[in-house]
Amino acid sequence: MALLAINSDKACAGDPDMLQDICVADLTSTLKVNGFPCKNTSTAADFSSVALSKPGVITSTYGSVYVVTGANVPTIPGLNTLGVFMARVDYAPGGINPPHVHPRPTEMIFVLHGTLDVGFITTKAQTMSLFSKRIVQGQVFVFPRGVVHFQKNNGKYPAAVIAALNSQLPAAQSIATKLFAATPPLPNDVLPQTFRITSPEAQLIKAKFATN
Repeated sequence: MALLAINSDKACAGDPDMLQDICVADLTSTLKVNGFPCKNTSTAADFSSVALSKPGVITSTYGSVYVVTGANVPTIPGLNTLGVFMARVDYAPGGINPPHVHPRPTEMIFVLHGTLDVGFITTKAQTMSLFSKRIVQGQVFVFPRGVVHFQKNNGKYPAAVIAALNSQLPAAQSIATKLFAATPPLPNDVLPQTFRITSPEAQLIKAKFATN
């Protein structure tokens, strides 16, 4: 029973526990590991960054209209093996971070400025529930690990958040993009049957994602 409890606890962890105090990433190494290999020497600069101090440049004029600036291992090598990730997300007026999932971490966002409509959908069978809220400057909102969630700026002005996630590499799967812009594409009959649309309608949606 004790062994089962230990294994259950490990299964709930975002990333594996580290085996040393620090393992500053050697970003020049060609060795492939689960994370990055450690470099031999490190300095305080490996644990610091100004990556989140300035707004990201939003270049898209179609679709989502938001940009993510990461404070991750490539920008802060000292984060390697520590199991955390931060990002700044800037949203243009009307911009959306569309429904997506992070397979490994829980996410918490803190609103720097602006107003966002946010929410997530639980996975409980037959009673899948939407938890949504409008959040403003100074508020936080939590998205549980692995659930579909979104953020949208319905305001007239830009908005921005700081996001914290308990995984070194949280990954993100945007639902619509993964389905309609997959390479190679899904079999022709999958999307029409899933969304109860015709094949021409599915192809039309695919074409819109191809121009994004």
